[in-house]
Amino acid sequence: MRIAERVLVAGARVAGAACAEVLLDRGAAVTVYDREDSDRLRALAARGAARVVSDAFDPALLDGVEQVILSPGFPPHHPIAAAAREAGIETFSEPELAWRLRGPDAARWLAVTGTNGKTTTTTMLAAMLAAAGLRTAALGNIGVPLVHAANGPYDVIAVELSSYQLHWSAELAPTAGAVLNLAPDHLDWHGGFDAYAEAKSAVWRGGRAVVNLDDPAVVALAKHTDAEITGFTLNQPEPGQFGVALGFLVDYTGPEPVQICSVEDVRPAGWHNVANALAAAALARQVGVSHRDIGDAIRGYVPEPHRNVAFAEHDGVTWVDDSKATNPHAAAAALAAYDSIVWVAGGQLKGVDVDDLVSQYAHKLRAAVLIGQDRALIADALARHAPDLPVVVLDGGDDAVMTDVAARAAGFAQPGDTVLLAPAAASYDMFDSYSHRGDAFAAAARAQIAGEAE
Repeated sequence: MRIAERVLVAGARVAGAACAEVLLDRGAAVTVYDREDSDRLRALAARGAARVVSDAFDPALLDGVEQVILSPGFPPHHPIAAAAREAGIETFSEPELAWRLRGPDAARWLAVTGTNGKTTTTTMLAAMLAAAGLRTAALGNIGVPLVHAANGPYDVIAVELSSYQLHWSAELAPTAGAVLNLAPDHLDWHGGFDAYAEAKSAVWRGGRAVVNLDDPAVVALAKHTDAEITGFTLNQPEPGQFGVALGFLVDYTGPEPVQICSVEDVRPAGWHNVANALAAAALARQVGVSHRDIGDAIRGYVPEPHRNVAFAEHDGVTWVDDSKATNPHAAAAALAAYDSIVWVAGGQLKGVDVDDLVSQYAHKLRAAVLIGQDRALIADALARHAPDLPVVVLDGGDDAVMTDVAARAAGFAQPGDTVLLAPAAASYDMFDSYSHRGDAFAAAARAQIAGEAE
């Protein structure tokens, strides 16, 4: 790729700082813009970048700029993006830069996107590639920045890509890409569901598409691609598909079905994670990983934190952290996995309706404990669909509220119940991240259990 002589990098967090570092190493004149000063920004200035810190974007920053690299959080309607578009300046984000920096011997990319399950599927895929003896890593939204690994010591990399990152791409074309599922999310960023879905379809730009045949929105999206399609389903597969038969994950893309592993081997538990494993398997087969290696990787897979992880059991009650369930679609998968639930939920719903989720799973709830910015919206939905359900709505905007959450949840729970943190909402109203939220919940739950045991 020809490196532009003058580049504006918008955003100086992990991705933006990594882009600026790589561009400076290649001799570009780099300006880095951010709303807040930081150690990263000062370090880039020390290396020769022009540092701009301002609450408001000045269009004059684009004078003479040939490319703009946006951190993924910048939406298309942001003034920087709009001004660059008006000026005809090429605009993209970190994964696209990493793709363009690839040398002739660079690793192949296998990409994963979807509303939910991306990290689980990507790390499962990396485990499968490693089991086959391939040099690999799980990158993208996880791990080290892609720009630092673009020409690293890898044969194949498993790449998790968000709709934000894919929107700001143009040439990125993985060897194969999977769309796991599609549900309303980030609609305020994209401007609507159709634009959100269209961004996801960029993972199929390389010509091989792995498609969830059980998701009508993914199937509809796939009708518009020219890529070669490999489908996966939780039903018995037809020829050319991956699926489930007689309790086994099966590859039926060859002349006869081949068993990969038992459904019981998949962790974390739940049919949504069986679907994730099938998607990872379909991608791994695109680069020749054997069924034996795929099966071994699934059996040995260690789940990522905060994804439907049971972390404690006391007096017959299981406590589960699924803080990564940051939208209703993800929370539905967790709620489906248990029979009797004390539900801990709430946060930022991001404009997404929670009514269908509550209607579908209210019958499983013993009680609900609600926190966060949009707790009242969830409480209203519960009042409509489960008017007799005990519901506690808690105020508080930091970790301390989790102490009250754990006490209230323990008071409702009975032997055989699951206390489930599946917020159905983002965490940034109260916590630094979903992991911070999950850690606070687990710490409060363990303290509650220890207190009861005294």
